[in-house]
Amino acid sequence: MDTKLPTSDPNADPRRLARALYWQGWRVSRIAEHLREKAATVHSWKRRDKWDDASAPERIDCALETRITQLIHMQQKGNSEYKELDALMRAAERAERMRRYRNGGNESDLNPKVANRNAAPKRQPVKNAINEEQAAQLRAAFLDRMFGYQRHWHRAGLAERDRVILKSRQIGATYYFAHEALIDAIDTGRNQIFLSASKSQALLFRNYIVKFAAEVADVDLKGETIILPNGAEMAFLGTNSRTAQGYHGNLYLDEFFWIPRYRQLRDLAGAIASQERYRSTYFSTPSTMTHEAYKWWTGDEFNQGRPQAEQVRVDVSHGALRGGSRGGDGLWRQIVTIEDAQASGCNLFNIEYLRRKNTPDVFAQLYLCQFIDDGASVFSFNLMQRAMVDSLEEWGSDWKPFTLRPFGHRPVWLGYDPAKSGDKSALVVLAPPAVPGGKFRILERHQFQGADYEAQAKFIKDTCDRFNVAYIGIDSTGLGSAVYQLVKNFRPDAVAFDYNVELKTKMVLKAMNVLGNGRLEYDAGHTDIAASFMSIKKVLTPSGRQATYQAGRSEETSHADLAWATMHALFNEPLEGATTTNSSLMEIF
Repeated sequence: MDTKLPTSDPNADPRRLARALYWQGWRVSRIAEHLREKAATVHSWKRRDKWDDASAPERIDCALETRITQLIHMQQKGNSEYKELDALMRAAERAERMRRYRNGGNESDLNPKVANRNAAPKRQPVKNAINEEQAAQLRAAFLDRMFGYQRHWHRAGLAERDRVILKSRQIGATYYFAHEALIDAIDTGRNQIFLSASKSQALLFRNYIVKFAAEVADVDLKGETIILPNGAEMAFLGTNSRTAQGYHGNLYLDEFFWIPRYRQLRDLAGAIASQERYRSTYFSTPSTMTHEAYKWWTGDEFNQGRPQAEQVRVDVSHGALRGGSRGGDGLWRQIVTIEDAQASGCNLFNIEYLRRKNTPDVFAQLYLCQFIDDGASVFSFNLMQRAMVDSLEEWGSDWKPFTLRPFGHRPVWLGYDPAKSGDKSALVVLAPPAVPGGKFRILERHQFQGADYEAQAKFIKDTCDRFNVAYIGIDSTGLGSAVYQLVKNFRPDAVAFDYNVELKTKMVLKAMNVLGNGRLEYDAGHTDIAASFMSIKKVLTPSGRQATYQAGRSEETSHADLAWATMHALFNEPLEGATTTNSSLMEIF
């Protein structure tokens, strides 16, 4: 019989072994033979230790204690030993509950769930709680992830009341300031108010904050407005003055050079950070010199109405502001180009590739912080500003961007513009007017880098699955020819555009008519749409006999992909009038 007892161990107590074997049902004579003891000795142990008087629970406790102790002290354990130990520990726990019950306990001793049901309500965990260890982790990660120019922003934030930064695209300003605000909210309890051209753009701040807290410190921040236990609130707002009123705190205003009615908004934004303890931060890529913010940036607005002796001169050249400087009007200004970012340790870009990919004027505007001269643009900045709206605020009745069917079963039109030699391909989802003469809305815009025409065609198919697509217009030249052929397999009604001077003229005139009559809307945070339209200029053809339209200085390196994609969709409405029917479904060759 396998007793699982170390009977071969010379150090084992034979008296305890004998008792264990007896409680297993062995006869005394058999125990004596097994342990090489006299039968009279075993009988004496039995009588003196009262083996027969022990209750069943006592016998079970003894067996559990012996075996658990053996397993604990076993030097080499396998899976079976660990499983046995776990099972025996649970059995010991149940035995202990039974003992308490027999000694005058109640039902909760046998079943812990009863005690849980009868217990007082547990204290709910504090929402958005961040302990000291987690706060230290977030501070360390924030400081560790900075590039040199971001460290400069951090130092200026500690010393300056108002920071105004003109920056290159894609150098991580929104990402940095979201993290800076979170750390300040944790350390000081101050509110943090984020304003952007649209609420969807402002929510980028929230996304960066939530992901940073979860990734670094395993903190799950919740709430449309994030409220920390220390009272700090982080609110994410569009530029609708009605929604921004009543807030106070540190202010972060994103892409202010693209915001319509900026002067009105700045008056409101200034009130948010009017208390001495708050600071304000404005940062943006450049738009045009005609924007309302430009005179504020140059200091000319400060001088208006002031005596000559009180006027200031602000040098806003790159050379003067590369390292940041506080002007006589109290604003700390800085210009950070992509070259400045690279010199400060940012290794995210191949600048030579970006130079080849963009025309010189486009590269200067996107990456070197130079303002657009829209005097020669067919679509002026003022015209494009009229079409900017806060989509989450104004389209909420039928536009649900975070759902599987964002526009339900209402029809949409798609426009696709392929990449030329160096630019991007673009796809635009356009909601046609619900009534004749109504407004168009650019619901989504997507850009594709590279010449993978199969992937781009698949994306168009996936878009058709998400929307009720009533029309698709595709530029079939170059890469577009391959995309068009694949799209025709699942959408035989797709319309092909083969460009010529007359067609381009009609498309531009149609877009001018729609914009001029206030019939186009797009999210104000999508500044790339405005920049794309503004890059289109009227030029002469090589023969000098006709006028045509192109973007930048080279037809081969177009920057107007989103504009042309939009025009491919708009062109489904006839030039001579407004309709919601597909009266122009035809291939143009």
